[in-house]
Amino acid sequence: MYDVNKVREDFPILSRQVHGRQLVYLDNAATTQKPLCVLDAMRSEYLNQNANVHRGVHYLSQQATELHEQARERVRQFLGARSTNEIVFTRGTTEAINLVAQTFCSSQMKAGDEVLVTDMEHHSNIVPWQMQAISQGIVVRHLPISDDGRLRLDLLDDFLTERTRLVSLCHVSNVLGTLNPVAEVVRRAHERGIPVLVDAAQSAPHLAIDVQQLGCDFLAFSGHKMYGPTGIGVLYGREEWLDRLPPYQGGGEMISNVSWEHTTYNELPFKFEAGTPDYVATHGLATAIDYLCGLGLGNVEAHEQLLYRRCIELLSDIPGMRLLGPGSARTDSIATVSHGSTRTDNDLDRVEQCKTVAENPCESVVSFVVDGIHPLDMGTLLDQMGVAVRTGHHCAQPLLTRLGLTSTVRASFALYNTLDEVEALASALHRVIPMLS
Repeated sequence: MYDVNKVREDFPILSRQVHGRQLVYLDNAATTQKPLCVLDAMRSEYLNQNANVHRGVHYLSQQATELHEQARERVRQFLGARSTNEIVFTRGTTEAINLVAQTFCSSQMKAGDEVLVTDMEHHSNIVPWQMQAISQGIVVRHLPISDDGRLRLDLLDDFLTERTRLVSLCHVSNVLGTLNPVAEVVRRAHERGIPVLVDAAQSAPHLAIDVQQLGCDFLAFSGHKMYGPTGIGVLYGREEWLDRLPPYQGGGEMISNVSWEHTTYNELPFKFEAGTPDYVATHGLATAIDYLCGLGLGNVEAHEQLLYRRCIELLSDIPGMRLLGPGSARTDSIATVSHGSTRTDNDLDRVEQCKTVAENPCESVVSFVVDGIHPLDMGTLLDQMGVAVRTGHHCAQPLLTRLGLTSTVRASFALYNTLDEVEALASALHRVIPMLS
C-alpha cells in the first residue's frame, strides 16, 4: 500500500509554512522537491570522495569516477538502453536537445531539409531548431493539435515528407498533461527512415520509460524534475546515431589526442562530455532514480492519477472555470476517495477504472483559466493562502496562442502530494475567485 504520509517524511520542506499557512506545493512540473537521501548522498560525496573524475590515479579520484560511472549505469537501466555508450550527461533537457539540434543539423541536414515538431512543444524544443533554421537553412514544421489538446495523428503522414530528416516531440505536454502516443509516431516515422527525438522532461518523473519499447532514437530528461539535483540531465542516443554525430563542444575529456596539426576525439559517450562533469550531481541523480523506483513507478503513477482525477472533478464545479487538455472531460466514473492519505488496493482499481472510462491519457498537470480573471492575479492570491502554483505561458507560447490564451494557472502533482492538498487548492480557488471577480 502506498503511504504518502510516510513518503512526505523524506521531504522536510513540505512541512514548512509560507505566509503563515501550511505549504501546498503544486509546482512540480517546474521542479520537484528533493528527498533527504539525495541531499545526503551529495553531501557525503563532497565530504568523502570529492575529486575530479577519469583523470586521476589517486584513491579519491578513483572513488569519484566509480560513483560517476555507476550513475551512468543506473540511468542506462532506468531507460532500458543497450549500453552506457548511449548515455550522455548534460545540464538538462534543454542542453540535450540543443546538442542534438546542433550536431544533427550540421552533419545530417542541408538547406531546405525539415524538422517536424508539434504545436505543444516547450520552447526548448522549438528555439534550438529555429536557430538552426537561421544558421543552416533548415525548415521547422509543426504538427497541429486538436481543440482538446491531442496530436492530429490523422495529419502525420502529410507532414512526414521526403524532406523530413527528424521528428522531435514531447512525451507529455508541460501545459496540457497530454500523454502523446510516441511509439506510434516513432513507428510511422521509422517506416520512412526518419529518426525521432523525445523530450521526456515531463514523463520521466511519472512513467516507466523503456527506450527499446518506445523505439526512439534520442530521448532527453532533467534530474531536477524527478527529485534529483539541478544542473544535471541526460541525453539517450542510439549508439549508431551518436557515432555519426560530431562533438558538441571542445575541451578536455572529449579528446583522444591533441596536436597543433590534428585532434582526434574520444569514444562514446565521452565525445559529447567536454570539461569536468558535475559528478556529484550524477550521483544525486542516480540516488533519485533509486528512490523513485524503490517506491514503484506503477504505485507513483496510480497515486498521481488519483490526485489528477480528483482535481478535475473539484475544479469542474467552479463557475467560469475552463480546464485545458484532453483530461478535462468530466466523467461520472470518477471515484470520490476519503481525505485520508493512504489507499487500499480497491482505490487503485478505481483509478484504473477512471482512466479506462475517461480515455483521456494525461499525466499530473492541470492547467486552467477562469473567465474574467488574470492568471497572475489568481496565482498571487493562491500563494498568500500557501498554495504554490505556476502562472504564465509555461515556456510554451505557440501552444497558448493556438488555444487563444496568453497565460494559464497550472497545478502539477508529484508523488508526495495528497488528496487533502487537492482539496486545499479547490477551497482556495473558491475563496480567491469571488475576490477577483
